[in-house]
Amino acid sequence: MESGAGIANERLAVALKDPSCFGQFRNGSNPWMARYVYGLIFLFSNLLAWAARDYGRGASVTLEKLKVCAGKSDCSGAEGVLRVSLGCFIFYIIMFLSTVGTSKLHGRRDAWHSGWWTAKIALWISLTIITFLVPSAFFQIYGEIAHFGAGVFLLIQLISVISFIRWLNDCCQSEKNAARCHINVMLVATTSYVVCILGVILMYIWYTPEPSCLLNIFFITWTLVLLQLMTSVSLHPKVNAGFLTPGLMGLYVVFLCWCAIRSEPAGESCNRKAEASRRTDWLTIISFIVALLAIVIATFSTGIDSQCFQFRKGDTQDEDDVPYGYGFFHFVFATGAMYFAMLLIGWNTHHIIQKWTIDVGWTSAWVRIINEWLAVCVYLWMLVAPILLKIRRTAEPV
Repeated sequence: MESGAGIANERLAVALKDPSCFGQFRNGSNPWMARYVYGLIFLFSNLLAWAARDYGRGASVTLEKLKVCAGKSDCSGAEGVLRVSLGCFIFYIIMFLSTVGTSKLHGRRDAWHSGWWTAKIALWISLTIITFLVPSAFFQIYGEIAHFGAGVFLLIQLISVISFIRWLNDCCQSEKNAARCHINVMLVATTSYVVCILGVILMYIWYTPEPSCLLNIFFITWTLVLLQLMTSVSLHPKVNAGFLTPGLMGLYVVFLCWCAIRSEPAGESCNRKAEASRRTDWLTIISFIVALLAIVIATFSTGIDSQCFQFRKGDTQDEDDVPYGYGFFHFVFATGAMYFAMLLIGWNTHHIIQKWTIDVGWTSAWVRIINEWLAVCVYLWMLVAPILLKIRRTAEPV
């Protein structure tokens, strides 16, 4: 057993020392390198779904001959996105089921996660092709399930972002770093609040050109109220979380509010900026590419952040422990597959989106707004919950 472990360690050392990406891909024993390969597979799925939506309508003729589309004229539009999403979802669910619970390196499941790329790429391609042979009626059901899966992804991403902000604040307030980071914390917090106020002012200027734009006025004003609420709770003597966390959370909620208003469909008098989205110019294309890359990066960064969902803290990690949770990583990508489908079809399976646009429609706008409000609720609960639990424990009779 010891000799086998020694050989495995030597192979891992060789793989890690190989500077070339191809060499690490060939060795197939580096879990850190594996993350990027899975990210590339996810990116290709996004691009394929976009191509199926915007440029795959000609394929509907072939699918109709196979009696897959059931007489639908828009078979490879929104439905094409759902088909690619389903193939990607099944692939990552298979990876989740086959790697969940992996705790040690050099085992069979670790080797499956970090290697066997030819087999896994062939599996992903096969699943994607098979989904285009499934009857259309099934995707009405999958579309509804994808709403729930995308919501799960947003919740996981939300908790991950808040956990990172709290971790950063705790790190800066620790005895080891408090004196050294004091000025940096004040600069970051001040900059965050300035950007938040500037963002709110710009949204008032851009998205409330008329007094009749009551919905946008409500969205922006309520965002300002939530920023004040987070700051007040954070500075309460019993919480004492400082200015950094509400400042960074303020950036996050202002960004979500901006995304929500930007998601309002073109043609609305209160969203004149959206009028430009009707024209496919270089700025529209660049914005779409950036948004697509943002989906992949958000999924990737959330997938490797399994520690914020561990209930037992402070456990020591051995050298042969896996560097991140494989099962959680693949589960996030599986829900991310549903998420990118919802963004490409505007969270509406019957909605046809214009080319080079993403996450547009009233459903998308309300999803963003609800996500913003939920973010504030989760953040406030994470601040108040320890105090409430402490009070409850104190009040309980011994």
